[in-house]
Amino acid sequence: MKLKIATLALGTALSFSAQAQTEVQWWHSMTGGLNEWVNDLAKGYNESQKDFKIVPTFKGNYDESMTSAMAAFRAGNAPHILQVFEVGTATMMAAKGAIKPVGEVMKQAGVAFEPKAYVPAVSGYYTAPNGEMMSFPFNSSTTIFYYNKDAFKAAGLDPNRAPSTWPEVTLAAAKLKASGHKCPYTSSWVSWVHLESFSTWHNTLFATQNNGFGGTSTRLAFNSPLHLRHFENLANMSKQGLFVYKGRASVAVPSFVSGECAMFTGSSGSYADVSKGAKFAYGLAPLPYYPDVDGAPQNTVIGGASLWVMSGKKPAEYKGVADFFKYLSSTEIQSASHKRTGYLPITMAAYQLTEKSGFYKEKPGTDVAVTQMIRKTTDKSRGIRLGNFVQIRNIIDEETETIWSGKKTPQEALETAMKRGNEQLEKFERANK
Repeated sequence: MKLKIATLALGTALSFSAQAQTEVQWWHSMTGGLNEWVNDLAKGYNESQKDFKIVPTFKGNYDESMTSAMAAFRAGNAPHILQVFEVGTATMMAAKGAIKPVGEVMKQAGVAFEPKAYVPAVSGYYTAPNGEMMSFPFNSSTTIFYYNKDAFKAAGLDPNRAPSTWPEVTLAAAKLKASGHKCPYTSSWVSWVHLESFSTWHNTLFATQNNGFGGTSTRLAFNSPLHLRHFENLANMSKQGLFVYKGRASVAVPSFVSGECAMFTGSSGSYADVSKGAKFAYGLAPLPYYPDVDGAPQNTVIGGASLWVMSGKKPAEYKGVADFFKYLSSTEIQSASHKRTGYLPITMAAYQLTEKSGFYKEKPGTDVAVTQMIRKTTDKSRGIRLGNFVQIRNIIDEETETIWSGKKTPQEALETAMKRGNEQLEKFERANK
């Protein structure tokens, strides 16, 4: 009888202990090596304390997870933390009833939070006009250039020198093709790389009102002679088999990792897959530019995503969110994540620790993303924050795909993309007056 009572008491105690641990649901969109990274972060945090348990769940790509979270919010079962890509920032800021500003979350939980500790180009992007930080910087990236050193050597190119300008990229692509490469150059995220970052890198506006930071009356402006020149060059490269379009978002990444494509522009966050899967010597370099453009190169724009806190949760749960964000902000965790993924260290302290460790000397090029982002920004290069940006990117993808298929000229495609995109901006402006 005593044994039964003791067993019952132990079971009750264990049950109470399990209930005492507050669960925090985290929805994300990381795949492959980055999914493993997210799971390891949650595991590391969970093992570091006993009060909270972070539960990471993959919810599809960025578009899908954002849509799912909003539907879950309306149904009353949204996650505590939602990973949202940077183009969803203005839309999330406008969804005031659905989100709780991260600055407010940290303050109410009594957790120290100093926005000035973060890399300015990162924190500034996620900060509202009133100075309040709205979301927590997480996997911040920027656009960089990757190249296959072995393929360069075989083509008679210098494997230790990446093309620094777009004319040099074209020349390198021609030599790679002549040496037998069927995919000399490819790119992921066409809008982000070739219009958004391209614009800020050349200190040229992508949209009016300082790329949306000045208000919701912004309109697209990527029909300049410079933008048109770049897409005419890409169109010519495509016709000659020097540029091979592989698809939207990050679809092109495996083409570089497998060795199929010799040059690749995309996210610094793709480093996780490249470093893990590439069976060849590779190099990382800054995004190419046109050398005759005044003010180029300037700085590239932020990419990746941040973590948004959903509203309607219990104080104890928000305390768990704040404690987890404190863990993610630690200099050691940030530095380790930066080394592993290629995403930016979101604090200056983490960047300094990484530099001090000798990592950048050991793995040349891994500091490219950081140096591109910590340059002094201008009103034209601070970033791009537009309403309905997800829809605008989809429109740009649809229209630029007609260039590669030969259905439209670059001028026709860019002008149509602007017209359709401005309709989305007008719609957002009307909804947020």
